[in-house]
Amino acid sequence: MMSDIHSSPSSPPRHHVETLKIKALSEVCKLIGRAVHLDTTLSRVLQVLHDTLQMERATLVLHDPIRKRLSIKASYGLSVEEEQRGIYGMSEGICGQIFQSGSACIVPDIHSDPLFLNRTGARNRIRKEEHSFLGVPVKVEESPVGVLTVDRLFGPEISFEEDMSFLEILATLIGQFLVLHHAIARQEERIMAENKSLKAELHSRFNRHYIIGNSEPMQEVYWTIEKVAPSQATVLLLGESGTGKELAARAIHEASGRNDKPFIKVNCAALPENLLESELFGHDKGAFTGATTSKPGRFELADGGTIFLDEIGELPLLLQSKLLRVLQEKQFERIGGTRTISVDVRIIAATNVNLQGNVDQGLFRSDLFYRLNVLPLNLPALRHRRDDIPLLIEHFLLSSNTRNDKNILLSATALDFLVSYDWPGNVRELQNLIERIVILADDAIILPADLKEHMTFNPRHATPVDTAVASEQAPVVGHGSLQDIERKEIEASLRRNGWVQARAARELGLTQRQIGYRIKKFNLEKPRFALEQ
Repeated sequence: MMSDIHSSPSSPPRHHVETLKIKALSEVCKLIGRAVHLDTTLSRVLQVLHDTLQMERATLVLHDPIRKRLSIKASYGLSVEEEQRGIYGMSEGICGQIFQSGSACIVPDIHSDPLFLNRTGARNRIRKEEHSFLGVPVKVEESPVGVLTVDRLFGPEISFEEDMSFLEILATLIGQFLVLHHAIARQEERIMAENKSLKAELHSRFNRHYIIGNSEPMQEVYWTIEKVAPSQATVLLLGESGTGKELAARAIHEASGRNDKPFIKVNCAALPENLLESELFGHDKGAFTGATTSKPGRFELADGGTIFLDEIGELPLLLQSKLLRVLQEKQFERIGGTRTISVDVRIIAATNVNLQGNVDQGLFRSDLFYRLNVLPLNLPALRHRRDDIPLLIEHFLLSSNTRNDKNILLSATALDFLVSYDWPGNVRELQNLIERIVILADDAIILPADLKEHMTFNPRHATPVDTAVASEQAPVVGHGSLQDIERKEIEASLRRNGWVQARAARELGLTQRQIGYRIKKFNLEKPRFALEQ
């Protein structure tokens, strides 16, 4: 029969037992404090009961609200098969009664109590009248969530009351640990959900290659990247300066099977011929004055990965022949060296010049051109993807504001003007302009007239908004038209705000002195029929 804890035998002198229990609680606190995995930590906590206090077959039974049952979550002293058999109904057996009542109990003799189910079968090998069974509820906010149980050897030195008191303290610690674990799990789930959401948004806006743009020309670029990336063929990126050829090269690398290997960039126009050869192919010690040590080249560093040769049209003729050998044979020698080095490198080249024209002029090897031009990919100029300009401006504006601790905004008419501009420097020019505006702007909102301070206008590169895409020969938006746009912006804001200058100034991000100056400058007068606000 189950026995109330107050009917348990009294304890003998207990200073040694108390020391062991304090040691056990200390070990448990350390385990919980550095816990990483719930199940492993719980099992080690139960192991402490065995190692320190000789409590056998410790189990933690938790409530499964979905299946509406109790099952063993962790144990020590049970086999895997025995643990899996530890499943109980909500009010079944002693565990069920402890859970339902929320009260601790003792079974002095597990062989004589009909409520003791021995569902796990772990106690079939125990000699009769050797062990007692102790169980306490595990609670969270005063509500039972599980049951902690142990077997205890009979004997006059055992104090059931002290054991139960200790187990109740331990059950409280386990309850707090479960609360903390669930809170961390929920936080991790929230972070993972937010991370997935952010990734989905980035993939939507940056098309998983983190290149900004959803226009039709860019969709064609993304489609081509997906097609060429899995192959091993050389890719030649074509397009004007500033169109994002390096980003496209990185996207091809990341979408390929080489994405866990290096991506190495070399600008072929940045170094003189003698240094460029060493940079590409490396040199051995003593190869030239100052070569005090051997140095691997970029091709060696890129082994297994991708090398991006930017501005390939600037590569000297001598190096073109060496590059052709690498393309054909995957081999080369360092400067001053005799050992042939073999590499497995995918080459992505880029140019903003007409390589075919250079071939015709004898400036570029035709055989190298044909080897590079296996998979050409054209990057569209920004003026051919105007739909992407607002997205690009939003991205660059947010990044620059964050870096410079500002909150600069563009007016609608300023945005319209930037969309209409032809951008000879493409995305790079746009990015630099936004950075310059954010750093130098005096007002919180940028108007079209403010842009003239930061841009160099060229009749071929500025067209009205309504005809920007339709005609390359459209009229120019020059100094006078910018002032006209600013005048209309000021007047429209005044009308919206009932000609109250203070309100219009707040809307435009101007001071009252600044808007007063502009009203006088443009000779703006309040219509007689306008009502005072």
